[in-house]
Amino acid sequence: MPNKRRRGENSWLLTAELGYDAKGNRIRKTKTIRVKDPALLRAPKRLEEYLNTELTKFQISVETGVYITPGKMSFASFIEEWKKNFVLVELEEKTIDSYLFHTNARISPHFGHMQMDNINTMHILAFMDSLRKPHARLDGKGPLKSASLVYNYRVLKSIFSKAEEWKVITDNPMVGVKKPKEDDIKQMEVYNEEEIKLLFDALEYESAQIRALITLAFTTGMRRAEIAGLEWSRINFEAKHLYIDDTIPKFKDGEPLRKPPKNKKSRRIALSETLITELQALQELRADELSELDDQWEGGKYSYVFCHPDGKPYSPGWFTKKWIDFHRRYNLKPIRLHDLRHTSASWMIYKKIHSEAIAKRLGHSNIKMLEIYGHIFESVDQAAASVFDDI
Repeated sequence: MPNKRRRGENSWLLTAELGYDAKGNRIRKTKTIRVKDPALLRAPKRLEEYLNTELTKFQISVETGVYITPGKMSFASFIEEWKKNFVLVELEEKTIDSYLFHTNARISPHFGHMQMDNINTMHILAFMDSLRKPHARLDGKGPLKSASLVYNYRVLKSIFSKAEEWKVITDNPMVGVKKPKEDDIKQMEVYNEEEIKLLFDALEYESAQIRALITLAFTTGMRRAEIAGLEWSRINFEAKHLYIDDTIPKFKDGEPLRKPPKNKKSRRIALSETLITELQALQELRADELSELDDQWEGGKYSYVFCHPDGKPYSPGWFTKKWIDFHRRYNLKPIRLHDLRHTSASWMIYKKIHSEAIAKRLGHSNIKMLEIYGHIFESVDQAAASVFDDI
């Protein structure tokens, strides 16, 4: 018969019975619970009801095989359960890759041999401190960036939060471990007015594909995955807008992985005359290529704007490579392809476009995200200062 007995001021030992083994010995499972609510401890009747409920739940979990005795599970074994029941089920593909990379590269090698309930806060602090060593990088060529420290912290927090939620541990060792400061993050960069002019001057010497790609990235602020997943059917030249309702954030097993936009909402973006001209030029070029393709089409039912001659879409990495090749050819300031999106936002702010319109165009759920665009053009700041001359 299941039973409970008090072990301390606010802790009780629960015992579940599973009958007898082949030798006639009792089969028991035990679990310690702690009551942290002072009001509950002062109410004997409610406390008794609570303990009986916990005892019943414990007995059922043991009988059904759901219960895992705390401390009897290794970190390595729990990680497999965490991957299977959380990472691969609830996270997005790119986040899955990041979680698994940090887990396999550092966290599992460090904690894998330990039992779950033997890992305490001091172990976590020692691990985080090891990541700050001068040669902490996997190649040994320097310390980790603060972003990597934060990501390891984030993954550890997920692991032990799930362990606590699934009753594998009773105390979470991450409690008391502070999130590392991100003090060496490279600030986003944007092009100013003169650099934008140099950009478009350089585009005059490029292919129709590159012109369309970079003009699209700058004038719409689309994300790389959104550009990769854009189809001709989603562009309405007459109405002068396009729809974003599908993306290709990565390839998996050699095939494009199609996903909805980042915030799960499709959106419509108006097109400038310059962009329409570039896209129509690219469409005419593609039509000529298709006339010579015969039956070698590998795009399936899709017709991507940016794709191989056989119709198969380019991987997201292709866009980054083309951008790097382009800005190096013309000695333009080396910013990331994603920074063209930031440049687009800054330019609209410079042109006094309403913040809600900018947020909608970029696919932000609210205008708070616009706070990240601190690199407003210098002339805007000068204009702000000049208003005081009137005084």
